[in-house]
Amino acid sequence: MATKTIAKSKAAAKSPAKLKYSKKQYLKWYEDMLLMRKIEERIGHLYIQQKFGGFCHLYIGQEALVTGTVSGSEKGDKHITAYRDHAHPIALGVHPKYMMAELYGKTTGLSKGKGGSMHMFHKESGLMGGHGIVGAQIPMGAGIAFAEKYKGTKNVTFCSFGDGAARQGALHETFNMAMTWKLPVVFIIENNNYAMGTSVERTTNVMDMSTIGDSYQMPSFVVDGMTIEAVHEAIEDACVHVRAGKGPVLLDIRTYRYKGHSMSDPQKYRTKQEVEDFKNQDPIDKVLSTIKTNKLATDKEIEKIIQKVKDVIDESVKFAEDSPEPEANELYEDVYIGDYPYIMEYKD
Repeated sequence: MATKTIAKSKAAAKSPAKLKYSKKQYLKWYEDMLLMRKIEERIGHLYIQQKFGGFCHLYIGQEALVTGTVSGSEKGDKHITAYRDHAHPIALGVHPKYMMAELYGKTTGLSKGKGGSMHMFHKESGLMGGHGIVGAQIPMGAGIAFAEKYKGTKNVTFCSFGDGAARQGALHETFNMAMTWKLPVVFIIENNNYAMGTSVERTTNVMDMSTIGDSYQMPSFVVDGMTIEAVHEAIEDACVHVRAGKGPVLLDIRTYRYKGHSMSDPQKYRTKQEVEDFKNQDPIDKVLSTIKTNKLATDKEIEKIIQKVKDVIDESVKFAEDSPEPEANELYEDVYIGDYPYIMEYKD
């Protein structure tokens, strides 16, 4: 990889109906992304019905990004992201009922109901958490990568953050250390054009966010985040570089969220036409077009996938609603791990 390369994926320039991967891969991409889309649509309705509270940030429109990242990665790799994190456990193969239970604050949730929408963790699948503090996952991601290098593994850490979080000062300290120590990390900017309600052009004169890696001589690429093949290929290419011990890669993956920043966002900062224009690039529609054009599945088989997704969502909601509430003593659990004999008892 060159020190500075702005690469448009090979897939981005081709028709979305062009068959590039196996039938199994396309059907999995379709089912996973459809499940992410439909379960978040249900989550939006449940939130309005006040089935659960707290903040709620939907990933609708960005499904190709996490799906392609996971399909391009390997078992043992680590993933860390921000608070728009409902889709990540699904992409990593975790049944969504545990994510739904976490939203409901139930003991069966991914974080025992203690994290809610913004803090989905699943260590077994490599999900090192969604994080509520903007940009906090950037140095944490580098720390996870440092641990993998220290242990001598070939695992890659994928550290995802938004275009707004890229303005945090910790990013520059992290990039400097990551390049100096050649850490095995892929930094992913989930560039959906808006930091909450503020567009990229209103926050910086550097419109090409891939150039942030320039002063650190970090290989940097622009990726079409609305095309699953493009994301998958970019991740695979980045992993070859990182696993070879050459240090980190920065990917400016350009995507779009169809919903507001959160459920409380009226979205007055953008036009309906802008949203519709991006919906014409919908990543799920592109995959479905490829499946139909190449006759990878019949209409009946596609309907079976759609029904399966509906059933999984219904199962997840029921599981969450039927799961037990945490006991009061859980307030004092999972705060500290281990014994700390040096902490003296406080006496008034």
